Amino acid sequence: MKIGGLYALTDSLCCTERGLGRVEAALRGGASMLQLRCKSPTLTLEYARELVALGHSFGIPVIINDDVELAYAACADGVHLGQDDGSIEEARAVLGAKAIIGVSCYASLAQARSAAEHGADYLAFGSFFPSRTKPQATRATLDVLEAAQALRKPLVAIGGILPENGRPLIAAGASALAVIDGIFGAPDIASAARAYQHLFEEIP
Repeated sequence: MKIGGLYALTDSLCCTERGLGRVEAALRGGASMLQLRCKSPTLTLEYARELVALGHSFGIPVIINDDVELAYAACADGVHLGQDDGSIEEARAVLGAKAIIGVSCYASLAQARSAAEHGADYLAFGSFFPSRTKPQATRATLDVLEAAQALRKPLVAIGGILPENGRPLIAAGASALAVIDGIFGAPDIASAARAYQHLFEEIP
């Protein structure tokens, strides 16, 4: 499955009973990757499996944030690991050789290089712009994306990304734009997703 395009990350409302409808709207708008990012203790395995099935019905990979065991139990396509979420090798041992394992590298090329050497399938950098989700996040610059292209891994940009500011990130090497509020905070989720996906059609 492709790693690229609009990478939709769920917000807290996506973890409620009407969450599947919100996610489906993002997929109808053209999201090409989906991450279940849910900090709620009420998240159930049944719901995670429904979300994976929904993503697969659109032919896109579904990644679980932070939780390797949930990713395995829900038959997700992979897991996204933050700084304190365990090693790539441990995740690979549980999820298998075909799993997509993404790693947060923040603004560090050294962390990205280490993750690539240990078998990460994509490298995520950010925050590139002020973000309501993580207002205190370390700020990354275009330079780190440009340098990380040498690692020959798909690069994911995250943090306050809007259709108006996403083009330079793609031009600098981002394979995917990871977005939460810009999609799920919009009054028309499908239209918002479509605006992001159009960015990838405009840049060769």
